Amino acid sequence: QVQLVESGGGLVQPGGSLRLSCAASGFTLDRYTISWFRQAPGKEREGVSCISSSDRNTYYADSVKGRFTISRDNAKNTVYLQMNSLKPEDTALYYCAAAPGYLYAQAMGVLPYDYWGQGTQVTVSS
Repeated sequence: QVQLVESGGGLVQPGGSLRLSCAASGFTLDRYTISWFRQAPGKEREGVSCISSSDRNTYYADSVKGRFTISRDNAKNTVYLQMNSLKPEDTALYYCAAAPGYLYAQAMGVLPYDYWGQGTQVTVSS
């Protein structure tokens, strides 16, 4: 079965850290450009970060630049989003998506995504 499964979300205090995972089954992630999106209640979906299939091209939204790091482990067929210095405004449902091939990460909002995960909830609160 072809799917993306996110994990690693949870409740964390402001200033804390979480590492989200996006694990693929049924296809090989290293041939895909992978993006992380988030959506908070009542807000539009926001592109958070993206990594091209070659790892040479990454993108971060201004709101997370310097705090979040995207990476991949091809041996585990997984992409990660390390989130540090978390803020209450980072609270959202985070989900990943996969677009085939080496694509321009800065264009993450318009890439032709084949697969989407169901998401993992991140709540930043004291």
